[in-house]
Amino acid sequence: MISQSSIDLVFETARVEEVIGDFVQLKKAGSNFKGLSPFSDERSPSFMVSPVKQIWKDFSSGKGGNVVAFLMEHEHFTYPEAIKYLAKRYNIEIEETEQSNEQKEQANTRESLYLVSEFANAYFQRILHKTDQGQAIGLSYFKERGFTNETIKTFDLGYSLDEWQAFTDEALKQGYSIEYLEKTGLTIVKETKRFDRFKGRVMFPIKSMSGRVLGFGGRILINDKKAAKYLNSPESDIYHKSKVLYGIYHAKQSISKEDNCYLVEGYTDVIQFYQTGIKNVVSSSGTALTSDQIRLINRLTKNITVLFDGDAAGMRASLRGVDLILEQGMDVKVCSFPEGEDPDSFARKNTLEELKLYLETNAKDFIQFKASVLFEDSKNDPIKKADTVRDIVNSISKIPDRIKKEIYIQECARIMDISEEVLFSTLAQIDKKEVQKESKQGQQSKKAFEVIKHQQPVKKVDVQYILERKIIEVLLLYGNEVEDFEDLVLKENDKGELVLEPVVHQSKVFEKVFLDLQEDEMEFSNPRFKTIYYKVIEALNQNPNFELKTFINSVDADISSEITSILMDDERYTLDDWNRMQIYPKQKKDTIGQLVSETILSLRCFFIDQKVKEFQQETLKSIQDTNRNILEEVKDYSGLKMLLSRKLNRVL
Repeated sequence: MISQSSIDLVFETARVEEVIGDFVQLKKAGSNFKGLSPFSDERSPSFMVSPVKQIWKDFSSGKGGNVVAFLMEHEHFTYPEAIKYLAKRYNIEIEETEQSNEQKEQANTRESLYLVSEFANAYFQRILHKTDQGQAIGLSYFKERGFTNETIKTFDLGYSLDEWQAFTDEALKQGYSIEYLEKTGLTIVKETKRFDRFKGRVMFPIKSMSGRVLGFGGRILINDKKAAKYLNSPESDIYHKSKVLYGIYHAKQSISKEDNCYLVEGYTDVIQFYQTGIKNVVSSSGTALTSDQIRLINRLTKNITVLFDGDAAGMRASLRGVDLILEQGMDVKVCSFPEGEDPDSFARKNTLEELKLYLETNAKDFIQFKASVLFEDSKNDPIKKADTVRDIVNSISKIPDRIKKEIYIQECARIMDISEEVLFSTLAQIDKKEVQKESKQGQQSKKAFEVIKHQQPVKKVDVQYILERKIIEVLLLYGNEVEDFEDLVLKENDKGELVLEPVVHQSKVFEKVFLDLQEDEMEFSNPRFKTIYYKVIEALNQNPNFELKTFINSVDADISSEITSILMDDERYTLDDWNRMQIYPKQKKDTIGQLVSETILSLRCFFIDQKVKEFQQETLKSIQDTNRNILEEVKDYSGLKMLLSRKLNRVL
């Protein structure tokens, strides 16, 4: 258990914009920040972070909350894990009791897999640094690769003893279940036998963007033709290799700062680049590049530079990944190294300045690179040349931006010495085929959608829901503000007519709202709004220094999520950056008194309408003379509504 004082200190210290900025590239949007949703595939930002309110909202998925809610949603942390992550990030010492073996066993599957992986990570490091075999074999290998002690510790590099059950026996001894050792793939279980998957290998832990250990890569150090040179953890509930990039945890801030990501193939490529001084580098860890991996980079930058070995055959195979990057609307450059060199060896032989100069000089636009690689094979063969041109145009067709498409077509025409008209015609044919393909796939679902569309009635606006939501918003944002309010007192003038006379008085916003609702006996119809309303009123009444951030962090997760939706609803309009178009909407804080009064008056008008409808129903049931009283009351209520509407400047 983590002590409440530790939790409070974490919430006081953590900044939502800083934490989310580690996972999403955020750009200023008025007083807020905006970025691409980390929960859905999109090209226009719909993700909003409010530093003032210390909350976030993703309008594409509907998710939102405080900084802990983000970590729980994005990294699948439990609440304690999110608190620990924030404490580590902000160098806060937390008080907690140590987990017993029984508690470890009671943890759910996902948490247990993380616990086992973290234990394994610490174990492999200890073996590397503290045992004779680890130092003689594992540490010697890393030193031969040129890695410094600091680099080895930064990437948590380790070693697995060349013994069949050394790791498994130690894990079981420490109270970890064989079930989770098998599920992580660290232990292989065959009938009654158990043995270590990574026996005799140097270990590279694979981490998530937040630094949690998801799995491992292991390299064998002996010449064994039957054993794979590199071995990765199998797929599990926490490790999905198609969604992970090696080095993303260490590279994320540098990628965002440099607005570029270098993409390499291997673990040592990443580590050597990082050690040399280029930290915005990640690897797909030997697997084919996937859309999920590209989207991971897309949250941090729009620019990718793909680095290839000098091997020509490998370059052609890797070029297929370029099309996937283009499909995501990203800008891609390609750079190859001299024959016989890879990013690891080249970085080892050159200084930071030399490496930077080489990358700047040799990084080409994808079309120039693709043309140069493919053109060498086809320049003397017209048929091969035609195939090469078609291949390049096919890549261009993946680009969503039409202007970029046209510019690349012009560039391709210049490089390949072919007319633009022919290339545009070829592009149109490819686009047409894609449209037809999508049309066939979507035809069935479109028909189903049309049937549903015609059957569903138009949803009525729930006026009471909107007004109750607005009252909650006003209380949360301005509850403790002192404002001048103009109350309306119903009086009869000299002619016997009902009139509303204004009376000005000063009051706190929450007191004004509470007293008015009490006086009119108006109750919230939405149960969740009702719960939030009384919690806010209680907090404002008890604490003169009410802080929105503290209140959000003190309530249950579902209430916190609802509050976030209420507070961030209007913020979606700042995504369009109206100020850039010289449109300056009036700020709510400039007219708090008017906002409060109009909301309460509107709610009164709504309840009057409801009352009149009740009377109408009673009148329809009976036409006896006794109903004249009801008609009189309807007349009185209608007159009152007319007066209130005049005050609201509405025409009835």
